[in-house]
Amino acid sequence: MMPRLLTRVLLLFAGCGVFGLRVHAQQPTQNEDVVRVNTELVQTDFMVFDKQGNFIDNLKKDQLVLKIDGKPREITFFDRVTAGSRNEEAQLAAARGKTTTGPVTAVPLDRGRIVLFFVDDLHLSPSSVTYVRDTLKQFVDRDMGQNDEAGVASVSGMLGFVQQVTNNKRVLLAAIDRLRSQKTSLQTAEYPPMSDYQALLILQHDQDVFDFFIDALLKEDPMLARQTAAEMVNARAGQMIEEGSAITTRTLATLKGFVDLAANMPGRKIVFFISDGFFIDRNRSDNYDHLQRITAAAGRAGVVIFSVDSRGLTTGLPDASMSVAVDPSGRLQRAAIGELRASQDAMNVVASDTGGRAFFNSNSLSNSVSTALKETSVYYLLAWRPDNEEQRNPKYRKVEVSIAGRSDLVVRYRRGFGEPPSSETAKSNNSTPPPKVPNEQINAVLRGTYPVTNLPVSISLNFLDTARYGGTLTTSIKVNTQSLSIDNQSGGPTSVVDVAGVVLNDQGKAVSSFNKRFTIKITPNGAVAKPPETVFYNHFALVKPGLYQVRIAAVDVKTGTSGSAFEWIEIPDLQSSELALSSLIVGERKLEIEGQQAEASANESAKPAEMQQVVLNVDHRFARSSVLRFLTFVYNAKTASVETNPSQTSATATKTSLPDLAVQVQVFRDNEPVITAPLHKINVEGQPDMQRVSYAADLKLNDLSPGQYVLQLTVIDRIAKASASQKFSFQVE
Repeated sequence: MMPRLLTRVLLLFAGCGVFGLRVHAQQPTQNEDVVRVNTELVQTDFMVFDKQGNFIDNLKKDQLVLKIDGKPREITFFDRVTAGSRNEEAQLAAARGKTTTGPVTAVPLDRGRIVLFFVDDLHLSPSSVTYVRDTLKQFVDRDMGQNDEAGVASVSGMLGFVQQVTNNKRVLLAAIDRLRSQKTSLQTAEYPPMSDYQALLILQHDQDVFDFFIDALLKEDPMLARQTAAEMVNARAGQMIEEGSAITTRTLATLKGFVDLAANMPGRKIVFFISDGFFIDRNRSDNYDHLQRITAAAGRAGVVIFSVDSRGLTTGLPDASMSVAVDPSGRLQRAAIGELRASQDAMNVVASDTGGRAFFNSNSLSNSVSTALKETSVYYLLAWRPDNEEQRNPKYRKVEVSIAGRSDLVVRYRRGFGEPPSSETAKSNNSTPPPKVPNEQINAVLRGTYPVTNLPVSISLNFLDTARYGGTLTTSIKVNTQSLSIDNQSGGPTSVVDVAGVVLNDQGKAVSSFNKRFTIKITPNGAVAKPPETVFYNHFALVKPGLYQVRIAAVDVKTGTSGSAFEWIEIPDLQSSELALSSLIVGERKLEIEGQQAEASANESAKPAEMQQVVLNVDHRFARSSVLRFLTFVYNAKTASVETNPSQTSATATKTSLPDLAVQVQVFRDNEPVITAPLHKINVEGQPDMQRVSYAADLKLNDLSPGQYVLQLTVIDRIAKASASQKFSFQVE
């Protein structure tokens, strides 16, 4: 049983319009590619800069020159796009020859950008890891926009469950803190020490380096034949290159998989490939082919890669921490001149071929990230119609984009489209895979990397602490059932939907789960039988302090149509005695006309503010004509003795311990405040539990234009001189 207060709050906030439905619960026994080849249009994005790095705006279609495999082609579509704007997806669809329904209004940053960091921890030194952590934290704190989503991934996978794309800064910081160097030394036990670059030069027949190591062996063992010494040096170099190539293969294969997954996310994605560099031996590995596959995958996924050398500014010379051979002859020093550039070659290729660029030899890694984000904030989009041969043969084709008569301008664009000759494309299988049973399908949806949107599903997480049960996490679920199939059973028209969920800690371990089947008996409305608009469900879990992700999924049992939603929440540690807040429990009070508004206000004014009837808003979407109502509880507020009857004599006056709390409400759009309410005192008189002080208020939305907003509530404990905040993201329609 839930505590009485918690039960009343949740029932009132979740009293959604589901009356008249007979719902029986029982236990149950991707987005379009941004660059693609099809029978319609092929598109690519590009950017144009002058020599000072300034974006060239207001270009016209007739200024562009497009070539495919060296042959001029007609441009069918051309547009200018603001990254992260609400209409970006519509422009990308138009460039593919598709149309979208419904009004589209250009509102910059309303959808937000997707910024991904791929950290090559297999080639990252411990000192570089420190710089990378600081850089990524600066991005989260300074450069990440209100509606942006970001993700941090590593080659080794050591980040674990927090290696996800999210807008939750706490999750991103947890992933950043887990970054560690996984670099393995390739040096063998033989003397003198040999670097991986020296090993590569030996196999490439660099005579200076080869002779140096042969001479060193003969100096140690004069009886050794020179031919034998040469074979030993070759074998040592070959072993090092083989081990290094295996590590590099893992890096590039993981990057390819990371780019492939990005295809499931909307719009154009920015990927920062961060590494200390590595070498590619074309003769003894297929790693150069991996670079081509990454480029092709980036084109399909709409990914632009910016490569960042995490070593910063370096001379390429060894430092005190490195074990190097003593070489009075200077042969190794001469050979090392090209080492730094060679270690950056592969990173430069994936950046330039995907329309990005490389940031090398700079000690300001954070400025590199900021510069790339600024450069990609606006871009151009063009499309052309493929010819018959391009439609029949999806081989990789070279793309060239230039500005007529302006050779002084720098144009960054994808260098090709299609599949490279060596690409391991999946072969079609004419056999139809056996359908999954309901449990298998819903579990697969729950485990997915990104949410599925075929069946609209919304989720809202709320944390409350009660004196009896402690921390309670409430997962409120809303499933839009208008697209559910209808089965004419003996009892009448029926829809059946499975709903499942799991609460996972930051290690990915399940701490609570549920699995329900909802059978909806449909009453025909006139001649047409339709399911209700929505089904709601609440799941309660007692949780300890920490970071959690809740995943929920819904599946139409008859058709297999599915949908899912993932959301993070941080549960505070109330045992620390520090000031903390519950979640912002947010509902919507719809006021159609002035008369209804007056009547509603009159009927509800007699109730405590936090108990007035509203509908819990699960999908965080609000009408401009409605009122947003929120409730929170303040925990661990310090108290001070206050005279409750100051007019009485000192003998009869009583003292009560009360907190002194002030609150400020703000609403932000694109990280800028659009509403800031004056700081005011919270009235605590008459509240039964001073360790759980409730506060509720209304927010009128009629002055807010449609778009994405963040409600921020800050409570200040004047006695403890401490503060705590909570945020709630919502959309006004």
